[in-house]
Amino acid sequence: MPAIRAVRLLAFAVALPLLAGCDPFSDARPMMDEYVERVGRVLGTEPEFSEIPAAVQIPRRRNRVLPMPELELGMLDFLSLYGCELQYVVGEKNSVMGKVMQPLNRLRYEVRFIRAAGECLETEGNEELREILKQAIVSKRESLPIAIWNATWGVEEVETLFTLAKGEYPVESADSVSDLAREARQLNKAVVALLEQDLEVDLAFWGKVHQRWQAEYRAGQLINSSQLVATRLGDATYLIRQRLGGRPLCFNGKPNSQSAIVQGMFFSIYIGKVQPYLADLRRARTDLVEPLSELADMQADVMPADFREWRGSVLVLQGAESVWANLDRAVEQHTKAWQALLEQCGLRPGA
Repeated sequence: MPAIRAVRLLAFAVALPLLAGCDPFSDARPMMDEYVERVGRVLGTEPEFSEIPAAVQIPRRRNRVLPMPELELGMLDFLSLYGCELQYVVGEKNSVMGKVMQPLNRLRYEVRFIRAAGECLETEGNEELREILKQAIVSKRESLPIAIWNATWGVEEVETLFTLAKGEYPVESADSVSDLAREARQLNKAVVALLEQDLEVDLAFWGKVHQRWQAEYRAGQLINSSQLVATRLGDATYLIRQRLGGRPLCFNGKPNSQSAIVQGMFFSIYIGKVQPYLADLRRARTDLVEPLSELADMQADVMPADFREWRGSVLVLQGAESVWANLDRAVEQHTKAWQALLEQCGLRPGA
């Protein structure tokens, strides 16, 4: 008997993780499929699964990076030989490493150049030299928004943040975008200052932002989830509307055994499982997508056409092409369908 009991305990221990792995509510895609299945089951309707639209990929880097205007060669050569700090700044740019600067380093160079040229201008007495310095400063200030764009939306790391190859946003993902969100807000403040020609901004943190973008892919997962959830809610809404167009769930507004089953599923699955996930998506959208949308909006003057089109799909919250507006519409229509169905039994849930 002890041997049999030991075998049973061993079998249970082996089966437990397998059973846990079969939980359809542990991941977004099986959860939403299971939800549609259960709506069809309690309403006696065969579910149909629509194809989930493919989200739009972020444009290739070659279509995001903007060409940086350069000073005239003669002016640059002259400034590289000129005294003061500017000589060393220009010399670094003319070095082998300077000619292949990454976008963030190029932004740092542009800021240092403007600062150093301004300092030289304060001490230079020769009017001809002062005019050359003034022209250089004006040129660099005018092209600074391009350097800022390339150091934000033109970097390789942003492609990882928005990759669509990592599935959906995880279920029960509390605080999973908190660090990304905090750094996005910090980045926005720095970009606002730079665009206002405030060159005293500390750019030391900027590289850490890129490192996190390279390590995490939450923005892409959120986009995938918005497409998934909107589609599957639409499938479930269709099933409910089918039932609304046929035999009433209840007669004379009086609950019955079937309505009790339907209401139980509504509370246990939709309210208990799907709604918390919707809340997570909304929270992450507010915390992460909205700051990134602001980061793009404030640079609209230099935004490439390809990026502008992509932005209308995944960054803006309104509009016919917005995945977020589409998700909001799907949630609203689904809520109204449930309200209409349960109202037949005097069980209408609140909006």
